[in-house]
Formats: sequence, C-alpha cells, structure tokens
Amino acid sequence: MKKTDHLLLPVWQKFPEIFAPENTELAPVDILKLISEIFVVGDYYYFLIDFHNYTLHNHSPKLCAIHGLEHTPAYLQQILDLTHPDDIDFVLRAEEHCSAKMVELGAQHTKSLKSSYCFRLRVADGSYHLFHHQAIVLDVDSQHQILRSLNIHTDIQHLTTENNHIVSLIGINGRTDFHQIDLSTKPAKHGQKSPLTKRELEIIPLIAKGLSSIAIAQRLGISEQTIRVHRKNILRKTQTTNSGSMIKKCIEEGLL
Repeated sequence: MKKTDHLLLPVWQKFPEIFAPENTELAPVDILKLISEIFVVGDYYYFLIDFHNYTLHNHSPKLCAIHGLEHTPAYLQQILDLTHPDDIDFVLRAEEHCSAKMVELGAQHTKSLKSSYCFRLRVADGSYHLFHHQAIVLDVDSQHQILRSLNIHTDIQHLTTENNHIVSLIGINGRTDFHQIDLSTKPAKHGQKSPLTKRELEIIPLIAKGLSSIAIAQRLGISEQTIRVHRKNILRKTQTTNSGSMIKKCIEEGLL
C-alpha cells in the first residue's frame, strides 16, 4: 500500500462526480471558528484532508494524546488504522452511502452538507471508544469536486457505547436538508424525516455546548421564552427529561 492509499479510496473512486480533485493551492481556513458552530460535546480533535493526495493537515494537538500516538499522522490511512476491526465494513458502507446521497442531491451542494456517523477508534490505553465522526467540505474545484474537508472526531463513550449505524446528512450554510440512512440489521430507513424542526436542530448543538437559554436566544436573535418553548418541545419529541439524556438520544437517533 502506497502512503497515499487508504481503505476508503476504492469507495470514493466510485463517485468521480465529487471525488476527482486536481492539485490546487488552497487558502487558509479558520478551523476554530468552524468548530465553534459544530457539535463537539466531549473530548474531540480535528484535522483537514487534502484530497489530491489524501494527506492530513492542521491537526488538533489533542489527536495524538487521545489516541496515544508518538507522531502526528500524515496520511488518512493512519487514522483509519485506529478503527475497530469489526467497524471497518460499516465505515466503508457509511462513506459509500453518504457519497451516493451527495451525488443524488447534486455535487454543487457538497459544501452545504455535513455528514456524520459513529464508529469505534482505539484510544491511548489500548481500548476502543465510540466516536462521533463529522465531515464538512471546505473547498471544491470548478466542477464541484472536493479538494479539502474538515473532519471532527468526538469521543462519546461517556454518553453511549451503542453504535446506531445511522448515516446522517444535515444541511448547513442555509440548507435545511435532513437525510438519514440506516445501515443496521433493522429494516433500512432511507431519507427519514427528522421529528425536529430546523430551528430545533439548530438549538440542540448549542444546548450540548452548555449554553443557557439566554445565550442561545442572543446567538439566534430570538426571545428567551421562544428558546424555552423549543427546549420543552425537543424534550417531548425525544421522550427525554433533561439535557443529558436528550443529547444521548439525539446521538443514538442520528439527529446530530
């Protein structure tokens, strides 16, 4: 296996509509600003993937500490090597279904979609923890083919140890998409509609960050009372009684 090869390469090569980038000079990106808008409840790290050679850049300092690595990974395969052997097939299927859905929606929309799913990764003590994977496309070429993406891995072992085997594509940057693909052994659910409204889906990550109703209201430019109503509705729809159990349920249902 060459350094730039990795397990996902055969999957991504099936979708030249979105995975056929040229070597292009890319502008700097404010990663921390992007992270501040993304669900990261728990210990997490991030990295950028350069799709012309599948190298990794702009790693979070926590990456090595969380996984007990002596050297910062330079290639995507080095991250994939940490995957639990029993989860590799799921990761391959998750990426294939996610890519196929992006192609179906249109390559021109890839920068306005966040993909997410969960799988186990080896941590510093040699055990495996369940991580919540999120990916956002940062740069595309003139044909809307992916050049660079931001990837965030959040340790959610303290919230749940059960993988829901659900792949989610959620609209960002003004899009209101919510698409789910159930890859469990249960009857597949494709394109399931979220029980939550767009506003409720915006509020959940802010609750997960520990923001008060006042702070969320200020962030979204709506009244505190409206936020309180939304919080009650979210708890009712998720059949939970507090923020902790609500976040756990949202992860298990692929709503984040």
